[in-house]
Amino acid sequence: MGNRARDEATKAGVVPSGRMSERGKHHTIEEWLQQPPDRRLELVDGEFIEKALPDVPHALAQAGTLALVHPLFHRKPGGSGPGPGGWWILSEVDLQLGANGYRPDLAGWRRERAPLPPPGRPVILRPDWICEVLSESNRHNDTIRKLRRYHEAGVPHYWLLDPETGTLTVFRHEPLGYLNVLIAERPQRVRAEPFEAIEVHVGALLGDDPE
Repeated sequence: MGNRARDEATKAGVVPSGRMSERGKHHTIEEWLQQPPDRRLELVDGEFIEKALPDVPHALAQAGTLALVHPLFHRKPGGSGPGPGGWWILSEVDLQLGANGYRPDLAGWRRERAPLPPPGRPVILRPDWICEVLSESNRHNDTIRKLRRYHEAGVPHYWLLDPETGTLTVFRHEPLGYLNVLIAERPQRVRAEPFEAIEVHVGALLGDDPE
């Protein structure tokens, strides 16, 4: 990016790839929604933070988790389909929680709370489950800043998938903070809240070939 283009981007609030917005500049939801969609920006504590472009391990984990959870839960509850259903499972939708704006890798809403798909951009209905896939550039944001803000917003369940360590970490909302209820490694089969009705292989969540 040349100097002139960089200056124009800075004036518009656009963040160079992989960087945060200038410290001390407090951005608003309105500014966030005006940014080019291909910038993959999130707004956390007034700062624009660009989500990392997914590398292969990140893409495999996001696709693997969606492939396992979606067919079993993304439909009306009961019926003759596989799994118990009862959820909307969506990938990378713009989400507003309070003054912050996110684009989680995966998010889910119980249909008992949301009989219809959550509408609008951004979605303002608080999810019942969020899953973030860690990468080196977003690790601090997902494990500290967003974990704190998701808890403050009342998100009941938060998953962190880490392709580097081959682990799944599951948090449950408690009044004083998130309670770590599960840490599982690639070879394990687990029942992970809030989808404990089905046993899943951690490796498959990370995008490994089916057993």
